Amino acid sequence: MRILVLGFTGYLGAHVVGRLRALPGTLVLGGGRSPAADLDVDLARVRPEQLAKVLASAAPDTVINCAGATGGDAVTLAEVNARGPAVLCAAMREAAPAARLVHLGSAAEYGPGTPGTPVTESAATHPVAPYGATKLAGTVAVTASGLDAVVLRVGNPVGPGAPPSGLPGRIAALLRESGPGPEAVLRLGDLSAHRDFVDVRDVARAAALAATAPGPLPPVLNIGGGGAVPVRDLVRGLAGLAGFRGRIEETTAGSVRSAPVSWQCSDIAAAERALGWRPAHTLDDALAALWEGGRTP
Repeated sequence: MRILVLGFTGYLGAHVVGRLRALPGTLVLGGGRSPAADLDVDLARVRPEQLAKVLASAAPDTVINCAGATGGDAVTLAEVNARGPAVLCAAMREAAPAARLVHLGSAAEYGPGTPGTPVTESAATHPVAPYGATKLAGTVAVTASGLDAVVLRVGNPVGPGAPPSGLPGRIAALLRESGPGPEAVLRLGDLSAHRDFVDVRDVARAAALAATAPGPLPPVLNIGGGGAVPVRDLVRGLAGLAGFRGRIEETTAGSVRSAPVSWQCSDIAAAERALGWRPAHTLDDALAALWEGGRTP
């Protein structure tokens, strides 16, 4: 089986590639802007006809799109998260119409949740910021493409290699900088929000299952931890692993991207039915792997 992973050097993409390369009889190709890429693909810039030629030469059985932007201005977000999937779908219809497409979406597409009620895939989508809106546009492009396609709507990934552009990676980096001394102060925004954290290794396993599952899949599947966890608990968990003895100060300011969303939790029952998937790692597992992975040898 030939599987092309776009965005293969990113946080999610690297874990997906690692998971796929452990599967017997699988040839994994990496597509992206990195010099290490097997195929030079920039979804924010490439024309559909150019990408169709690349796909024709690669002849993939499955394409997994891990390419995405989590930060930047609205134009950058739209180019990568909305235009990218639309161009990919157009190219696949031309050059690889029988291939499966697995696209990584985001729980941010749902917008604010109702406390105590996990959101299902059939729920209305109400993104509140450009990130969620552009991810939703990408999802619509995929689900309306007519391809054998599935969108994995991923919660808040955490685990080994988490980048500082996301909250878990940023907190870990701040804790390493501050040190364990009692005089250290960690100044953070409002930590009262609840999020559905999922181990990045479980996300990679879900992508591998979706890539290799027989028969058609539902158009959208939630991939999350299945529980709403206070962000404050995540910070305290990392602080405990760091041996942090200082003070954590919260301000009333929150993230521009997530502040309007105080509670999120995904219902993951459909992924279990369709893929036999459930999270194998707890949040404690993910935090321990994140912290240990960043230790200096």
